Amino acid sequence: MSSADNRGNVGAGHRNGGATVRGFVQKVRSPHPSLNDSLEGEVRAFLTDEDQLHTYDDLTKVNPVTPTTVLKCLQARYSVKVFYTHAGCTLVALNPFQPIPDLYSLDVMKEYHCAPQPQEFKPHIFIVAEEAYRNIQGQLEPVNQSLVVSGESGAGKTWTSRCLMKYYATVAASSSVLKSQDTVERIERRVLDSNPIMEAFGNACTLRNNNSSRFGKYIQLQLDRCQLLVGASVQTYLLEKTRVSCQPANERNFHIFYQMMKGATGEQRKEWKMPRDQRFVWLPNSEKTVEEDCFHETVEAMVHLGINAERQRQIFRILAGILQLGNVNFSSLDESQPCNLDEQSKDFVQRAAELLCVPAEELQTCLRVRTLKAGKQSVFKPCSKAECSMRRDCLAKVTYAQLFEWLVTFINNSICANKSTWCNFIGVLDVYGFECFHINNLEQLCINYANEKLQQHFVAHYLRAQQEEYVSEGLEWSFVKYQDNQSCLDLIEGSPVSVFSLLNEESRLNRASDAKMFRIRLEKELCENANISWDKFSKEPHFTVAHYAGRVNYQIQGMVEKNKDPVPPELINLLQKSDNPLLHQIFTDKETDNPATKGLSKVTVVSKFKNSLESLMRILHATTPHYTRCIKPNPDCKPLTFKKEEVIMQLEACGIVETIHISAAGFPIRIPFKGFMQRYGLIANVKSGSQCVDVEADGNDVLRQEVEKLLHVVLQHKALDPSHNLDSEKYNSWVHCGRTKVFLTQLMLDLLEDQRKKIRSRCAFSIQCCWLRYRRRRRHARQQSAALIQAAVRSWLVRRQVRRWNRAAAVIQSTWKKWRALLKSLAEVELDDAKDLMENDMPALNPVIRERGSVQLSNIQEPVTVRGWPMGLALASAPSITVSLTARGFQKMMSVMASLNLPSRRGMYKVETNQYTQGLASIRAQPKGSVKLHCQRSPLLYADRQPDMKSDVTGFNEILLEKTL
Repeated sequence: MSSADNRGNVGAGHRNGGATVRGFVQKVRSPHPSLNDSLEGEVRAFLTDEDQLHTYDDLTKVNPVTPTTVLKCLQARYSVKVFYTHAGCTLVALNPFQPIPDLYSLDVMKEYHCAPQPQEFKPHIFIVAEEAYRNIQGQLEPVNQSLVVSGESGAGKTWTSRCLMKYYATVAASSSVLKSQDTVERIERRVLDSNPIMEAFGNACTLRNNNSSRFGKYIQLQLDRCQLLVGASVQTYLLEKTRVSCQPANERNFHIFYQMMKGATGEQRKEWKMPRDQRFVWLPNSEKTVEEDCFHETVEAMVHLGINAERQRQIFRILAGILQLGNVNFSSLDESQPCNLDEQSKDFVQRAAELLCVPAEELQTCLRVRTLKAGKQSVFKPCSKAECSMRRDCLAKVTYAQLFEWLVTFINNSICANKSTWCNFIGVLDVYGFECFHINNLEQLCINYANEKLQQHFVAHYLRAQQEEYVSEGLEWSFVKYQDNQSCLDLIEGSPVSVFSLLNEESRLNRASDAKMFRIRLEKELCENANISWDKFSKEPHFTVAHYAGRVNYQIQGMVEKNKDPVPPELINLLQKSDNPLLHQIFTDKETDNPATKGLSKVTVVSKFKNSLESLMRILHATTPHYTRCIKPNPDCKPLTFKKEEVIMQLEACGIVETIHISAAGFPIRIPFKGFMQRYGLIANVKSGSQCVDVEADGNDVLRQEVEKLLHVVLQHKALDPSHNLDSEKYNSWVHCGRTKVFLTQLMLDLLEDQRKKIRSRCAFSIQCCWLRYRRRRRHARQQSAALIQAAVRSWLVRRQVRRWNRAAAVIQSTWKKWRALLKSLAEVELDDAKDLMENDMPALNPVIRERGSVQLSNIQEPVTVRGWPMGLALASAPSITVSLTARGFQKMMSVMASLNLPSRRGMYKVETNQYTQGLASIRAQPKGSVKLHCQRSPLLYADRQPDMKSDVTGFNEILLEKTL
């Protein structure tokens, strides 16, 4: 839902009686305790129609709400392969124990992400994820979100967390801009690739789960201001490192060891000194194959996270060395002498030393001899067989634990973004589920303590705090009874005396622990707490704690030693001198970070775990939580098998029925007046035409009056809608105005969001109309302006062209007049005052021209070149050499003389040079000799005249001569 306006997923409770607040009458009838018979009848009537039970996608719609009706609905939905069901403010997820095709595909992710109202879709884990994502997007002041995935071991928490991370990586990347696409894909890939590595090194196969998380983790997905994924960080809690050296019956070690055994190549086995026929004591049930035994996937994830081949080689050599240590056995005949090693154990020690890159002799000494400090002197004391085994196990555990911490740090450095680049986060919490085994020790106590803290957070946030807020805000409310686990937490962590405080006090004493004495002390100090008990007839010292999920017996033997978690300094010094660069770096940094690691000042396991868990709870309290309850349908992990006893126990333990009661009867959404008016004030402004309210300046009473007016407008508009027939009383039960907040049901919130969406759509439509009208008017004005400009430019261009034409015409006319005047003057000079020209030397004729382009006159020795057309062409084509010219009239004479290139002779005739170059000659004296030519008058008397004297025959005449002759 996009209305992430200071919304909290909160529980609510019963409202009895009526609470009149400014015209709003709240009437909700709660069942009277004396109506038990009637309630049983309602249950039977509800369960009669079994075919419809699977249709209840929200258990708040179940009426009546009892453990039986809730269980029947879940069973019906599970039988038709529907595994997610809303339970008010939480989501119930049933583990199918088999792959479900297309339930978590990319198309399903996009469908829920792009839906206007995801709550209208079928219940899914993606609805919870999308709601948290939209809370950050939609709120006025975005609040960090936390997704708490809880449930028993094997209920499906790890798978659910994996789906959540994949969803956010996909959603955050789908809206990214092009320029950051590569960055987003890189971050998305690295965030997702952190899962296989963390699961390989931190998960193991147990009796209850093939992929049980043996550590807790809180993953922060970091988002920038555009809600794009820019990084992530991982915080881990209490790795069960004792599993490295001690595996419970029918359980396995961490996945990574089996992945190495089954996925290593022959070359790698040779390097790791792990022949195929070798058996390792610390790898029980190695013949069992689970889905997580995928070595290639882990190596590929390491590569994507930036762990190069050399660093991988160092990691796997360390792991192989740990396995070799598990095969070392000690034997002792004399306690005053160090324990003996058989030949095979010596070989295993040699292999371990080579893989860990430490001296083999020094490794044997550290395992069998203890160094005591006496002032400045060192005293060496042989260790007993039990002590040697403990030191061997301690070396393996501390090495694996430090390697795991280094991996977490490396992953954080690889995927964590700079603080300046992200502003909000969505946290995904995946912690170990509640555990109860045949033998339970310190690990189970810490794990169940963590689950108690999470249950307390759920109780405090949903079941207690919200009911108290209803009373403080003026709602008439009768508290719903729920199981409060505060007394159990006081037993475990309370002050001044608790199990943890007594355990730490015993651990800090410089003496060997006594399980029976510690049990006596627990009984003496904590006997008044009803959550702890003892079996006085049990041979093994133990105590029993009544947790919210059930009673668990804890074995005291070894608990104090595990809490001390002693690490002999000789082992640390040995590992610091390792030639393995990674191992040397890990323990050198450990010594630098923790200078005080010896003596009584060392922090115990429970103290460290308690501090880290309190830090986690502070984060959860500062965020908006979203709870997902994973349910394990059967203890044997069989696909699609529903065991009623198993499920009802989990439902009662986590308070699902109480949560449904409160969510169904109360107001799950609470919004302060200020935020309410900021988001929905436009509804009243549009519908009533009132002025906007200044939410910053107005007081609380004024805001409350405006809120009531707004709600009246919305409900009145809803009542006038003919498509809805609900009575006004039911409308009024949807909302309540408290002293500082508005309390809403989901239906009322949907109604407000619908009205707001319609008004915003109308406003957007009006804005679009105004914008389009403005753009059209502006475009029309621009078109008119452009037309005027174009007309003016064209007019100017035409005027300029006309002026140019006029000037050109004037120049032509003037030049023509001058030319005519010049011709006239030249003609007068030629006719009246011309003188004979000196005889000019005839230029040498071209042979072709001489032969084909000239004529021989009778009275001129040299051939006369013919030019001009058509007269010249006719003369040049004459067959006779001697041509007699007879010309009558002045024009005929002018035509003949213009076609002949006659040499100038003194006293015979005279041709003016100016006229001659233009192909025109004026005759003053006819040449001597007889030249006869008969021709008709041609309209082209002076056509194609060549004024160039250097070229005899050019232009069109030359072409004609070539084609004719």
